[in-house]
This record gives sequence, C-alpha cells and structure tokens, in this order.
Amino acid sequence: VAETAVQVFITDNKVNVSGLILAGSAEFKNDLSKSDMFDPRLSASVVKIVDVSYGGENGFDQAISLSQEALANVKFVQEKKLIDKFFSEINLDTGKVTCGLSDTIKALDMGAVETIIVWENFEANRYVFRDASGAEVERFLTALQETDRSNFMDSDTGAELDQVSKEPFLEWLAEVYKQKGANLEFVTDKSPEGSQFVGGFGGIGGMLRWQLDVTQLGGEDINDLYYSDEDEDVPDEDFDDYF
Repeated sequence: VAETAVQVFITDNKVNVSGLILAGSAEFKNDLSKSDMFDPRLSASVVKIVDVSYGGENGFDQAISLSQEALANVKFVQEKKLIDKFFSEINLDTGKVTCGLSDTIKALDMGAVETIIVWENFEANRYVFRDASGAEVERFLTALQETDRSNFMDSDTGAELDQVSKEPFLEWLAEVYKQKGANLEFVTDKSPEGSQFVGGFGGIGGMLRWQLDVTQLGGEDINDLYYSDEDEDVPDEDFDDYF
C-alpha cells in the first residue's frame, strides 16, 4: 500500500494532491500513518484519519462524509493562497492582473490570462446578437447590466439587436477556458479573502502572463493594451485599503 501510494500521489518528486484522508475499519490505517514505510511527504499531507463501517464504494462515500470539515479547510487554505497572490499583484502594481468581467474577458481573448479566478456563484450571461448587417455581436452582461436596454442595442446605430443565443457565463467559461490557454479557479465568499475578492473586486479577475495596461483595455488600438512604466495616464491608485 505504501509503495502504491507513492506511485499514485507523488509526481516528479512532489505530492500531487492537496491532502490525504486515511480511512478504514481496522487499525491498518493508523499503523500505515506511523510506519517508516509510509513516505514522509505523504505522511505530512494527511489531513484526517477516519473510521468507516463499510468497504468498497459505501466506505469511500462514508469517508468523504466524515471528512467534510477537513476537506473544506484544505480548500480554504488553497483559496487564501490564490487570492493573496492576486491581491499582492495589485498592491505591487505589476500590471499583471485584471479585475471585473469586461477587462478579464478582453484579456482572456488575447491569451494573456494565465489563471482566471471567479466566484462560484458569479451571475452573468453570455449573449450572441446579430446586427442589421448580419454580423454577430458577443456581449457578457451581469444581472444589473441586463436591466439596461442600451446593452441590447447596436452601439453605432442605436437599433435593437436580434438575440441569437444566451447562456450562463460560468457554463461558457468552463467550456472554453482551456482553449484560451488559461487555468480556471473557483473561489467561495466564505473565507475572509474570498469575501473581499467578491465584495471589493466583483468576484472575477485574471492573473496575467504579461503586463497589460488595464486602463486601456477598452481602446480600439490593441497596441495600447501593453503596460508602460512611462504612461503618465495610468492612475496611481492605492490598494492598501484592501490589505
């Protein structure tokens, strides 16, 4: 068992899981955790040892049920590290993050987003419209933006656009993020960091591969999107209030 655990849970000399649960109906699980044969890297990753009454799939389900609190703590630790890194990039003004739906989607379309972070209950929809010329227009709208009829109009002519399709944003994102070369991380609002991310940054943001001047993401010229230390138009915002 100890040898198999190494083969399964260690890759390139690193533990490939966030935590391990040892479960069983006898003393073997306890003996394994204390054994010199159990790799110390895996031993350090054990978050809980539980007694179960069944074997097979029923025992597996019971182990998960008994470990909910420990598993939640692992998730919150991961969430804290991820969001702390996001906040750090903002505080250091590296130009390597985006905040909000619009800027994050534009950076994602450019292939600039390495990791997109989104609240698990983020509410928005992806619309595809058709204008008078027959061209398709893609828009991402939050619930608040959906109450503004101008978002359903042609920005050039003022004419109403024909709706072709509508789908939940999170469903669309789950299907396309890999195609756009990004990693996708869902966070909750149950940790202090997650609550701050949702309340202060809209519940969606991106960590970027390279610097972008996010103040220029809405511009016509794609060359304007690249961050420049000499750009005097970039506001000197202080994000210390978030830390």
